[in-house]
Amino acid sequence: MNNYKLKYFKYNNYSLLISWPEMIDEKINLDVNQFKVAIESCASNILEVRSSYCSLLVIFDKEILDIDKIEDNLNNLYVSRGSLSKTDSFLWNIPVCYEKNFALDIDLISKQNKISNKEIIKIHTNRVYSVYLIGFLPGFLYLGSVDDKLKISRKKQPRLRVPRGAVAIADQQTGVYPQVSPGGWNIIGNTPINLFDKFKVEPCFAKPGDKVKFFSISEAQHKLIEKEVEFGLYELKKELIND
Repeated sequence: MNNYKLKYFKYNNYSLLISWPEMIDEKINLDVNQFKVAIESCASNILEVRSSYCSLLVIFDKEILDIDKIEDNLNNLYVSRGSLSKTDSFLWNIPVCYEKNFALDIDLISKQNKISNKEIIKIHTNRVYSVYLIGFLPGFLYLGSVDDKLKISRKKQPRLRVPRGAVAIADQQTGVYPQVSPGGWNIIGNTPINLFDKFKVEPCFAKPGDKVKFFSISEAQHKLIEKEVEFGLYELKKELIND
């Protein structure tokens, strides 16, 4: 288990920011989320711990008075976290329709990156992606990293309306929009599954540290799965990826 040199910053009177080296890196993100689990497992005076690519925001239930003591306690926990940070991770297999009705920007990526639409789909479905974090919408999965052949910048002019289930690419990330919203990512397909259900104990099926693999479906299959999801008949396939 790697130990990184962490930096601690007082974010406000009730919160502490813990920072790792600033980069999108799978090992760093895994370490971030393992430390998050360790903190949640043994800290009684914490309201919430929020993770990002390379940082944690620890929110306390009382005002921070002795930041040095808190830093020492957290650093000791980080060094000795061991089994406290162990948690099951899963590989989720997500169906995506890449047909033209859904793939609003696939031609743009094809032209800009000099690659065929067929090859875009093949490359996107061949890779296993890491779930780095969940935001900016409830259930929005930030996944990475995409193959260099698929990298494309965010749109300079975001769409005012991105469809629910849109699968998109921005820079070295790919992601899925869980609901209709504005957005500047480049859309290459659509999944009929529900990424966020506020009525479930765990509203989002995936968590940081999990993996995602996409598989291609036809438009007819998309409609069928959409109906199965609506009536609670579709079961998302998952595989345990650690013991």
